[in-house]
Amino acid sequence: MTDPFNIFSFFSEILGNPVIEEDGGLLGKVHDLSAYVQENDPPITGIIISSAHKARFFLSWSHVIDFNHGIIKVKKGSRESLESIDSRAGDILLRKGLLDKQIVDTGGAKVVRVNDLQLICRNGSLVLSKVDVGLRGLFRRVGILNMIESFLQWLFDYTLGENLINWRLVQPVGSNDILRLKFSQVRLAKLHPGELADIIEDLDQPGRARVFRALDIEMAADVLEEADPKVQVLLIQDMPTEKASDVLEKMSPSKATDLLQDLEEPQMETLLKEMEPEAAEDVRELLSHDEETAGGMMTTSYFSQPPDATVEEALKILHREAEDFEVIYYTYILDAEDHLLGVITIRELLISDPMASLQSIMIQRLAVVPPEASKTDMLNMFEKYGLRALPVADEDGSICGVIRFKALMEEVGPRIFR
Repeated sequence: MTDPFNIFSFFSEILGNPVIEEDGGLLGKVHDLSAYVQENDPPITGIIISSAHKARFFLSWSHVIDFNHGIIKVKKGSRESLESIDSRAGDILLRKGLLDKQIVDTGGAKVVRVNDLQLICRNGSLVLSKVDVGLRGLFRRVGILNMIESFLQWLFDYTLGENLINWRLVQPVGSNDILRLKFSQVRLAKLHPGELADIIEDLDQPGRARVFRALDIEMAADVLEEADPKVQVLLIQDMPTEKASDVLEKMSPSKATDLLQDLEEPQMETLLKEMEPEAAEDVRELLSHDEETAGGMMTTSYFSQPPDATVEEALKILHREAEDFEVIYYTYILDAEDHLLGVITIRELLISDPMASLQSIMIQRLAVVPPEASKTDMLNMFEKYGLRALPVADEDGSICGVIRFKALMEEVGPRIFR
């Protein structure tokens, strides 16, 4: 007997087709199919049949004797084997659980949607083979693929390509609202935080939470810094307090402050109390200033050294701890009371005599702004002195923090170029 199944079919071509008993009796139409996804090649395990009265029943795929051109023929007497639709361990409904769901495509650093599913005959069973995330799948589902193909071929001499992903590379994540590529954890780690932030922003909230929870603390902090402020709030609110505080500690103080300012007061205080005292103190310092001023926009994560330290000592510390500082273009020279005495550029530090004291090579004429300086004041100072970062000091000359030019442009740039 020849194999009754076609070489392959697409799920959209099966939906709505009749299910007929061997003697010609109509059981109903295909509403959905179930598949056992615990296997690499998930076999189709059953049919969800919609009857003429809109009631839906489950019929095991073992009753199928012929499947040709999407029409399913089942054994005589199969009507007596119809069951209620109950979730079966390891099974997933293709229409409900996979169709129109999202896939994180880490190769292209984007989120794509499942438009169709390819089913193929393998070892006498119909199995789920590939996921269609391309335009062909979308046009096929709405019934205009042939028309679109003919039009593109006639007008542009263009053939619409396939965009299929092998099911073995795809797996459900959490609930069935989002899928991921099985190798995505490896690739996620290789993506730029900005690309990951774009992916997360494109997902719905449950999907965002699941992908974000899969990241380690340091990557989560980097991604959170790149994400849209509204998404930042949603993600941090969805995290356990302990983990959220760990992530905030890894963020730059200025970015963590911006995020906390968007939270309700009780939650902000809860997270601050959970953070390490030193990190929380830095953030509280920034929170005490108007966010539109230098004090509110500065960072407290900068590199500083005492005046009697040598160039060699400073470079060793910088090499060991550079990743902990948000600003390393300059070394700020401070006395024991944090008075700002001078500054040294990273270039000067690298080319100076290793045994020279920092006091002997520092620049003492300083461009400084007070904590209450406005954005216009800061822009004028950056334009006048051509700096990449600008120290913020109080009336006594004690350093409060540092304004990065990049941070200022992130605030005023969109207004200037709007």
